[in-house]
Amino acid sequence: MHRKALALLAAIVALLAVAGCGSSGSVLDKIRDDGVIVVGTEGTYSPFSFQGSDGQLTGYDIDVVNAVAGELGVSVEFVQTPFDSIFAGLESQRFDLIANQVTINPERQSAYDLSKPYTVSEGEILTAANNASITSVADLAGKTTAQSSTSNWAEVAADAGADVEAVEGFVQAVTLVKDGRVDATVNDSLAVAEYLKETGDTGVKVAAQTGDTSYQAFAARKDSGLMDDIDAAIDTLQADGTLDRISEKYFGSAVAAPTADTQAPTSDGAASEQQSKFDLILDNLWPMLKATVTMTIPLTAISFVVGLVIALGVALARISSNRALSSAARFYVSIIRGTPLLLQLFIVFYALPQFGVVIDPFPAAVIAFSLNVGGYAAEVIRAAILSVPKGQWEASQTIGMGYRTTLQRIILPQALRTAVPPLSNTLISLVKDTSLASTILVTELLRVAQLAAAPTFDFFALYSVAALYYWVICMILSFFQGKLEVRLDRYVAK
Repeated sequence: MHRKALALLAAIVALLAVAGCGSSGSVLDKIRDDGVIVVGTEGTYSPFSFQGSDGQLTGYDIDVVNAVAGELGVSVEFVQTPFDSIFAGLESQRFDLIANQVTINPERQSAYDLSKPYTVSEGEILTAANNASITSVADLAGKTTAQSSTSNWAEVAADAGADVEAVEGFVQAVTLVKDGRVDATVNDSLAVAEYLKETGDTGVKVAAQTGDTSYQAFAARKDSGLMDDIDAAIDTLQADGTLDRISEKYFGSAVAAPTADTQAPTSDGAASEQQSKFDLILDNLWPMLKATVTMTIPLTAISFVVGLVIALGVALARISSNRALSSAARFYVSIIRGTPLLLQLFIVFYALPQFGVVIDPFPAAVIAFSLNVGGYAAEVIRAAILSVPKGQWEASQTIGMGYRTTLQRIILPQALRTAVPPLSNTLISLVKDTSLASTILVTELLRVAQLAAAPTFDFFALYSVAALYYWVICMILSFFQGKLEVRLDRYVAK
């Protein structure tokens, strides 16, 4: 085990050493050779990037990048991804360019190639309609906001003193505001206006403007060689009125930066100083360990124990002679095994509030994970019980044991040995599945890694550390699984 751990650590160090190294060939040359530029975008951020009524990707950013590609003489292939993953996708060369309202700031300028701005907008604070406690940016201090962790608006909220909860998109943020789980969300005035116009939602309101002007640009990997041509294309589209026509189509007014080459903020050099990977990892070892100990492990342990109780009851119902009870248990197992765990989490956390049932993030995660474990472990326990020879039941009845006593003293102890390996696998899977709890505001191990990576854009180093923590937990569980199996083997006749 120690040799494996050392080998893995050596491999991670080696990978970190070469992280960021890429080919020296021009991205632009490859794009022109292929005739296609691959563009990353959300596809869920109306009116900039969303699915139209015909099911096709559309929006302001989509039309602009298509027009830019036309100037370059290439076609566009879109890759849809959540915004919190979009920069990681760019770094891993899943696409060549990001077209998703990337706000220009010094940190991004130092880490990526950014084009001239093609949109200018203001920041707005959105709150529940009955919330009178926020009327300015200063009022965000001590409040909780929901933001995409890698967005510029998360930084705006954090700088104002808000406690930022990470979500995957604007619609989720608005839902949390309406449910009262967070106090506000900060976002682009254009996106807010479009949401209110399309939905007519009276449950939220624009409480205040942030007072800052933001400029949005396309983003590519550093030293891509793309930006000279893209900037020239933006200038052409601005000069011939194309950008204004696209703006009018989606907003009814011009939103392109009037002097795109001069109005965007520029890096002064001091802000571009970045931590080394080693320092970044050291600074986040303790926060990630703390999240592991205080969130990931308790969430796993509580969910597994509750799930086993549910599983035992469902397993006994499955083998019951009562047809109604057996059918109900079979239906429950079918639902749990036939739907994604992420969907189950979303139903408990986001859908139940529509029926007046609002559950805090950690309990909601426990409920969803416990129900999921119950569905899968029930079949493991049922199979283990059925593996005990029927003669054991008959012998117990012969000496006067009742059903409950037979089950408790004869059947379950024997079934336990059979059930331990697959139940241990369920537990190990649950450890890793807890990472999904980050989507419902539980700040567990993976979410801490994502939040740490968001301002630095160094996803590989921090995700590797998170992977190491998960691996260590699973190795420890595997070790105790082996010990338990050996102990149970002592009572088996040879």
